[in-house]
Amino acid sequence: MADDDLPVVSFGSLMTEGTALSRRGQHDKALACFNDALKLRAGDKHCLITRSKCFLKLGDTENSLKDAEASLQIDKTFYEGLYQKAEALYTMGDFEFALVFYHRGRRLRPDLHKFQLGINKAEEAIVNCIGNPSSVKLENKEELCFVSRQAESKKDNQKQQSKLKDQKDKKHMKKKSRKTEQQLLGELYADKAFLEKLLKDEDLMQSSTRQGIKVMDLVLDGISYLNRRQDFWQQQKPIYARVYERKLLRQERKHDKKPKPSEISRSIEKNMEDIELLLARGSAEQSCRKAERLLKKIQAWSEEDVPHKNELIGNLHSHIGNAQLAMGQMEAALCSHKMDLDCARQNALTDAESRALDNIGHVYARIGKFQQAISTWEEKIPLAQSSLEKAWLFHEIGRCYLELDKAEEAQKYGQKSLQSADEEGDVEWQLHATVLVAQAQVKLKDYRSAILNFERALEKAKLVPSEAAQNGIIA
Repeated sequence: MADDDLPVVSFGSLMTEGTALSRRGQHDKALACFNDALKLRAGDKHCLITRSKCFLKLGDTENSLKDAEASLQIDKTFYEGLYQKAEALYTMGDFEFALVFYHRGRRLRPDLHKFQLGINKAEEAIVNCIGNPSSVKLENKEELCFVSRQAESKKDNQKQQSKLKDQKDKKHMKKKSRKTEQQLLGELYADKAFLEKLLKDEDLMQSSTRQGIKVMDLVLDGISYLNRRQDFWQQQKPIYARVYERKLLRQERKHDKKPKPSEISRSIEKNMEDIELLLARGSAEQSCRKAERLLKKIQAWSEEDVPHKNELIGNLHSHIGNAQLAMGQMEAALCSHKMDLDCARQNALTDAESRALDNIGHVYARIGKFQQAISTWEEKIPLAQSSLEKAWLFHEIGRCYLELDKAEEAQKYGQKSLQSADEEGDVEWQLHATVLVAQAQVKLKDYRSAILNFERALEKAKLVPSEAAQNGIIA
């Protein structure tokens, strides 16, 4: 066969073939298709995510995470990228950061149930691993339970090896400074001291729980976990933000000793991670307080110490606003997000301006000020960076018009949302936009068109699939 007679392999055909192979469980063959597809269209975010899923099925979590992160480099609002990154992190056992990305995805797409499911399983995994920090306090009771679902499945020989290792860890840790331990473990230091004290109670160590697990195994398992956490934080610089803060206060008293910008940057980065993680785990009040403390510190530092000072200040106003919203403090949240907006505009920070307008619109919609939400989101339209972002934005504006009984405007924005969703090829937003158009047509008494659009929406719901959406449309 001459070269001219060879069939033309297109990006679309490779994607279709790879998806079909993956569904049949032939992930190696599917991976080859996605690799070839990316050669034809390098950096396609949808293909990257599909390949990431394939890597995850094959157990290659590292490459799965790389592809998910690559898709987010292209479009940071790509919800599938956020979900896949969270899934990869969860599979790797990094439950806390998986939780952060599940929460980011849910904030972007609150309509998708899979993000809530991800949050639930990540929170459960965290509790299973380290216990619930708000409720777990170790006490000397008949049934001592620290970390240990894993302990229940260990074999006897593994238990013995664990005992020997943990006893060595215990001897090694005695050599370490108790002060350093306290700094590294924080509130967990008291738990570690309590566990070590329990080891001296020989009668208790020989006893077992109702499930037949030796108390000694649980105690050693707990100490081993705390040692691992201590070693982990030992590798982080600074050890903990609060340790660095105390050091900084001492340095401020000595004008001849000034912290290096790199140390300040690491401290800020660690604090920002803590703030986001606290909010993701539902501790909005703690997150807010920590963000307010960090904001005061950054405002006191010079731009030489903190190169992106204004950007960080705006970011913290945004974090504080999100925490206040989670606590139901609507007016305070609105004020914080407006400060974020002012900061963004004064410093020509386009992404931050878009973020602030997004958040302000959300608050207005939550408190029923739909016209203000519309005006705010309309300002954001020129800043939208992708068709998917426009699809969401037009849909939210249309929903507000529907709430205001302005059905014609709602229909217009629903159609705009559908057009953007079609450009992106996103079935779920096609579904939401079609439902919005149909609802507007019902209010306009254009029942024939409404029925046709509800039927189209039902077909889209079958593709997602979304049983809740199907039931809602049928109802």
